[in-house]
Amino acid sequence: MITTQYKIILPSDYDMNIIKERVRNNGHKTDGFDDLKFKLYLITEKGINHNLQNSYSPLYLWKNHNGLNKFLFEGYYDNILTSFGWQQVQVGIPLIDPPFDISRYKYLFHFTKPISPQESMHNAKEEILKNIPTINEAEYMLTYNPDKWEYDVFYFLSDVSNLIEGKQGVVYTILHISHEI
Repeated sequence: MITTQYKIILPSDYDMNIIKERVRNNGHKTDGFDDLKFKLYLITEKGINHNLQNSYSPLYLWKNHNGLNKFLFEGYYDNILTSFGWQQVQVGIPLIDPPFDISRYKYLFHFTKPISPQESMHNAKEEILKNIPTINEAEYMLTYNPDKWEYDVFYFLSDVSNLIEGKQGVVYTILHISHEI
């Protein structure tokens, strides 16, 4: 499996209803997309959930590279290029993917941490796992990028009221979830 995410930072005075309407009208188009386990249509809004900026930041979990290649190179990603310009697509490899039903969640809390250089990677997974905090019994997905030696933790949440205190990361609102069919 492979995760991808592009983060489109929008002006602070951007009307986020434009993105919400775009997702309402087009989110269904990736329902059942080839080799897509899920796509989360994510936004941040400046001043909401302690976010400092507006963004549109979809997160994809692909079953394999075939669906990702189709999405990027067969015209589907062109809509992003046309609307928002060239975007860097971040890639991750799931270390722990979500085996649970994500459709009940409204928010995603995300943070990134470095993977320290080590003499052996034999125990690296256990070291990463022991440093992941428990948040309101939330379920999570863990990915890593060996190109940057970083890992990302994505917590799936129904409520964020108790999350913000002392947690550094980004709280996304999930506007739509496209699933495999």
